[in-house]
Amino acid sequence: MTFSIVARSADGAFHGVAVASKFLGVGAAVPAAQADVGALATQSYANLAYRPQGLSLLATGVSAAGTVAGLTAADDGRTSRQLGVVGPTGDGATFTGDACHAWAGGVAGDGYAIQGNILTGPEVVAAMERAWHASAAEPRLSRRLLAALRAGDEAGGDRRGRQSAALLVVARGQGYGGTSDVVADLRVDDHADPLAELARLLDLHTLYFDKPVPETLLDLTGELGDEVRGRLAGLGHPSADGPDGLDAALAGWAGIENLEERIVPGRVDPLVLARLRELS
Repeated sequence: MTFSIVARSADGAFHGVAVASKFLGVGAAVPAAQADVGALATQSYANLAYRPQGLSLLATGVSAAGTVAGLTAADDGRTSRQLGVVGPTGDGATFTGDACHAWAGGVAGDGYAIQGNILTGPEVVAAMERAWHASAAEPRLSRRLLAALRAGDEAGGDRRGRQSAALLVVARGQGYGGTSDVVADLRVDDHADPLAELARLLDLHTLYFDKPVPETLLDLTGELGDEVRGRLAGLGHPSADGPDGLDAALAGWAGIENLEERIVPGRVDPLVLARLRELS
């Protein structure tokens, strides 16, 4: 009833799941992930107990393949289940029970597992795997997962149609404010084109919550500093004299605009500057 990809970033720091289905709120049932441990997807009459149990197995050092074997061996309903698992190292693992609705199957390799059921055919999984490999130069796991999911959708996806999609990515201390491991947790529960909507949400998430790229930051000095100071004043955020005053005014305005994750003292992110120029 679903197609998904479970994967690990090339540096091993990020783990995540992307999933789509003709099923209401698929993100509430399928994905699970834990920083430094791994990620999994349970689908096709999903056994939600797989999520905590699988992460517990991975946390004790059990491999992805061992985790799949352990979960399915203890499950009397395994013939109707589908499962994908990725650990902190090594190959991912995928399982498709003999009673899953056709077409059903999966593939796995170093750092990924891709699986789906009630698909238009094996071309869906094949397209997802090609897209995963083709995106190897992309450093952001969220973008790689979405690219694979969109490739599967374009190849036919769920043969019943579209309804929901979700993306979950975790990494130690990389969530909001550095106080969470949840990098992204985006869900489209019921939509005519859920992957397009998921892509829109990911773009917004990138703007609001991604950390700035250091080499793109601009110094808040000279003409640029004067411009930013003037624009902030026009928006009701006047700054005290000196660089500290400008930093404080910019941070105050950015907090209201939900751009606080992109604030760096003494400098300005081009995306923050573009938003400031747009509003002033």
